Amino acid sequence: MPNPILLLNKAFDSRIRLGIMAILMTNERTDFNYLKETLELTDGNLASHISALEQANFIEVSKQFIGKKPNTTYKATPEGKEAFKKHIDGLEQLIRTDNL
Repeated sequence: MPNPILLLNKAFDSRIRLGIMAILMTNERTDFNYLKETLELTDGNLASHISALEQANFIEVSKQFIGKKPNTTYKATPEGKEAFKKHIDGLEQLIRTDNL
C-alpha cells in the first residue's frame, strides 16, 4: 500500500481552500457571498483562494447578472472533485494508520 501522505494535495493545505472545496462537494453550485459568510472571510482573502483553485482547474467560475446585480457562482470541476476525494482518502488513511 502506498504511503497515504502521497495522496495529499498541496492545493488543499490551506484551511480556506479545504473549506471552499468541502462546501462545493456538498452543493452543486455556491455563490461568493455564501462562501464569504460561511467561512467568515474578507472579499480579498476569498478571491485569492478562489483564484488559486480556479488556476488548478479544481473549480469553475460563472458570472452573470441577476437584474442589475452581478452574481458569481462556483462549482467543483470533475478534476477538483477527484483531487479532493483523494486528499480526504489520504487524510483518512493517515488517521487510521497504526504507528504505535
